[in-house]
Amino acid sequence: MLKRLPLRIVESKTPCKDSEITQDLDKATQIIRAGGVVAHATEGVWGLACRPDRHSAIEKILKIKGRDDGKGFLLLGSNVKHFMDHISQLEPSLVKKVTESWPGHITWVLPNTDFSALVTGGRSTVACRVPDHNQARALCSMFGGPIISTSLNRSGQAPVISYEKAAAKFSDEVDFILPGQISGYDGPSAIYGLDGVRLR
Repeated sequence: MLKRLPLRIVESKTPCKDSEITQDLDKATQIIRAGGVVAHATEGVWGLACRPDRHSAIEKILKIKGRDDGKGFLLLGSNVKHFMDHISQLEPSLVKKVTESWPGHITWVLPNTDFSALVTGGRSTVACRVPDHNQARALCSMFGGPIISTSLNRSGQAPVISYEKAAAKFSDEVDFILPGQISGYDGPSAIYGLDGVRLR
C-alpha cells in the first residue's frame, strides 16, 4: 500500500473571486498553448509549466533553472486518461496501483510512448502524475492534455513555496505567474518506478 505524504496547512493571503480565478487560468492556458512558460502552484511546491511539444519553451525552462537537458521532466495531467497509452504498457497489478493513487502526490515512471528525448532526458520512460491540486488539474484540462512541470527553483536550490516568492524571484523570467497556493503537502512528490518501488 502506498504511503500518503504529510500535509502542511497553508492559508491564502490573497483570496480571489471565482471570475478572477477563471480569467487567470484562461490566461495561463493561452500562454502555454502559444509556447510560453507559466509558474504555478502544485501540491507541495511551485512549478514551471509549458507544453511538452515546444522545444523552445522547454529550453527556456532549462535556462531559468540552470540545469542540463539530461534530467528530463515530469508531466502533469488532469486525469488518468491523459496517460493511458503509457499505463497500458504496465503489468495489470501495477496498472491498478497507478490508477488508484491518482489524483495524488505521487509520480510514476511509466514507459514512454510519444514524448521527445528533451522531455524524457533521453530515457525510454517518462515521469507522470495526476496531481492532488485542483488548479493544476484545471490547467491541464483547459490545455487539453499533459503539460511539463518541474519545480520552480535554480538547480541545487530549494523550490519556491509561495506566490510572493515566485513573483519576487522569477517575474522577469517567466511569461506569467498564475496566482495560487500549494495544497499543503510537504515538498516534491514521491516517485515510484516501473517495478512499483519508491525511488524518492
